[in-house]
Amino acid sequence: QLHAPDQSRISLKRFCAEEEKEIPSSEIVKGYEVGPDEYVIITPEELDSLAPEMTNGIEIEEFVDLVDIDPVYFESSYYLAPDKKSEKAYALLLAAMRDSNKVALGKVVMRNKQYLTALRAAGNAISMATLYYPDEVTSLEELDGLPKGEIDASPRELAMAQQLIEALSGPFEPEKYRDEYREQLMQMIDEKASGKTIVALPQKKETASKAVDLMAALEASIAAAKDKGGEKAKKSA
Repeated sequence: QLHAPDQSRISLKRFCAEEEKEIPSSEIVKGYEVGPDEYVIITPEELDSLAPEMTNGIEIEEFVDLVDIDPVYFESSYYLAPDKKSEKAYALLLAAMRDSNKVALGKVVMRNKQYLTALRAAGNAISMATLYYPDEVTSLEELDGLPKGEIDASPRELAMAQQLIEALSGPFEPEKYRDEYREQLMQMIDEKASGKTIVALPQKKETASKAVDLMAALEASIAAAKDKGGEKAKKSA
């Protein structure tokens, strides 16, 4: 963020609302809210005593099938590379996981925090994904508005929905998808940096949505999907 008149950087100040004054970082402590306007203060020494022991490796606890891990648990992914001393162990683990189609669950400490991780064979490398702990994932029981029981759909409606899935099914090819907003933003930045004048397009007004005819929408989607599939076949011919 910049200050518009002189384009200088904005700095955020630490401000005490109670005393209405700026305060130094030495007067800031960490607190955990246990009730309305009620906090338990935790000192840096207390936090240090709880910090997990730093290690140079990953502690593997068990092996599971990848399909048994709900994707909702995945957080961030990394590729692991061995050092000279662990090249053989790395290659053995990679080959064993590839042959068994198993995923290793383990724990690793990064940035003073212990993470639950899943290791899997990814080509010629081992991929490590950090996982959320169960209490960090919202359970379905906590969500409101989900349909309860069987949906009231006719066999024809279900068949149409299945046709749509079949018409749009294909292999996962991530290169087909682009972050269009980021591309447009970077193009705008490049053009402004080169001195071009940018004209902002008027925003579309939101209109009240009308009730959707499910069958008509499915039929239109299936027709569009089939047309799209035909275009791909022509291009590849």
